[in-house]
Amino acid sequence: MNPKKDHRKSYMFCTSTVILAIMTWFYAVVWYRCYNNIIIRPFLTKGNWLIFALYLAALLLTAKIYGGYRVGHLRPGNVFYSSLLALLPVNVLTYFQVSLIGRELMPAYPMLLLTLAQAAALLVWTVLANYGYAHLYPPRRLLMVYGSKLSDDLMRKMATRPEKYIIADTMSVEAGLPAVFDALEGYDGVIICDVKSPLRNQLLKYCYGRSIRAYLTPKISDVIVRGAANVDLFDTPLLLCPNGGLSPEQTFLKRLLDLVVAGLMALVTSPLMLVTALCIKLQDGGPVFFRQKRCTLDGAVFDVLKFRSMIVDAEKDGKSHPCAENDPRITPVGKIIRKTRIDELPQLFNVLKGDMSLVGPRPERLEHVELYTKQIPEFPFRTKVKAGLTGYAQIAGKYNTTAYDKLKLDLMYIEQYSLLNDLKLLLMTVKILFMKESTEGFDRPLPTGPADEGEDR
Repeated sequence: MNPKKDHRKSYMFCTSTVILAIMTWFYAVVWYRCYNNIIIRPFLTKGNWLIFALYLAALLLTAKIYGGYRVGHLRPGNVFYSSLLALLPVNVLTYFQVSLIGRELMPAYPMLLLTLAQAAALLVWTVLANYGYAHLYPPRRLLMVYGSKLSDDLMRKMATRPEKYIIADTMSVEAGLPAVFDALEGYDGVIICDVKSPLRNQLLKYCYGRSIRAYLTPKISDVIVRGAANVDLFDTPLLLCPNGGLSPEQTFLKRLLDLVVAGLMALVTSPLMLVTALCIKLQDGGPVFFRQKRCTLDGAVFDVLKFRSMIVDAEKDGKSHPCAENDPRITPVGKIIRKTRIDELPQLFNVLKGDMSLVGPRPERLEHVELYTKQIPEFPFRTKVKAGLTGYAQIAGKYNTTAYDKLKLDLMYIEQYSLLNDLKLLLMTVKILFMKESTEGFDRPLPTGPADEGEDR
């Protein structure tokens, strides 16, 4: 293997350290020149260093949330967008911090100029850092090992990132493990896709013993085990999978977060919701809201509430017609509110009522639940928590992600639940609002996905 490939993380660490130092230095210049001398009691050296350390810590925190500075992992445009999105709230909060220290509203133009200078520096850094990464670390050549059939869907997805991965060849595990082991020597890693557990385990152990990089598509059981806790009572390792959803304490704190945040959001967005309602009513005189039966916790049925974005009686035949890109049933107002996700705002009232949570698996239509459950028996597992306004599957997936992949993403959220993770997903939702790929329409109706080789059989 090429030794340069062992230092990708070091490169990412060094480049992110450089840009964070530049951003903090820019702030230090503005602080010294524009703010420190006009506050009532200027800080001395240690006080100034504390101010800069807090600014750097805030940048690191927001970068962790929004995925900023991840050169080599995200596309260059996404690196810049994520880093800029991480910068903006820090500068806004820093301005109010400076004003609090000065005991009056300080001039805002230095912070505006700072933000513009930092944005320019981010743009230059993104171009140079990605250029260096691409030249130092070529894409990894991978061998895809599959079970009964080749995963064209996964190959198509990985082909969208040619700067990171090249699937150089494919091989069925039915060729025999000795043949697969011999073939692995000529590649930078292996993708294990829908291989039955006994064979997959042997392949993983072989790769582990020889330090061969392995990517694999997880089974439902893998996702459940990822949420297990260690039981340290005996000298034999035990893993505990509670399998009961959220604990009473987690349920209480999650509900408290829902009431506080949803209440504030409903109050802040009420003028926008009023304007939207008027626009919908004036357009065609039809109803403002759209109600539909959906599933939530333990399969309970409720009426989800949305702003109507389609013509009246868009599904008058009573059958499900998934929305496609450029669907003629979408009204002019509907195109705007769907693209900006304004149509989802009335669901804040579902959250306040208790039918939904702010974060959780998206509620599915009853007919979709019936269909998906026939094809994927594990599909009801996602109802161990309340349905959500946003969720991990919405952050990491797309509108046309298969139902099977969404199920695994939802189970990852459930099995690794924490209040901090809910807060992170809420903030991450702001990032995806303006990412076009997250709103792609269905390429085909009701996509589900593979049955995962019968799970662990």
